[in-house]
Amino acid sequence: MLHKIALLATVTILGVLEQAYFAIQVIAFRRKFKVSPPITSGPPEFERIFRAQVNCSEYFPIFLSLLWVAGIFSHQALAAFCGLIYLYARYQYFRGYAHSAERRLGPMYFSTGVLCVLIGLSVVGLLVHFVRRF
Repeated sequence: MLHKIALLATVTILGVLEQAYFAIQVIAFRRKFKVSPPITSGPPEFERIFRAQVNCSEYFPIFLSLLWVAGIFSHQALAAFCGLIYLYARYQYFRGYAHSAERRLGPMYFSTGVLCVLIGLSVVGLLVHFVRRF
């Protein structure tokens, strides 16, 4: 059974590490610009890093859900590959947003496209599962 989910688990751990990295970046920028919690406003550089981290955190549960449903009901390796691409796109999004709000757009649209692929894999996989079952 474990071989059927090992790739998904690996991508999940990588995603958690990426989220931790984003959070650490916010902490570093808080210190750099002397923005004490719970304040979330400050220089534009801090606000962009903060928003990038929050945005990535908001999408993380959606990503994880789709990763696992697609991997279990469709194809583990394909879902894991999409997961790696998504994580890379979110990293590019974070880096782009750190420089300017406009530089986040390309990676944001790309990562949204990857989520759409995972939705497609999930829906098709679930449909096949239910058709075979009934």
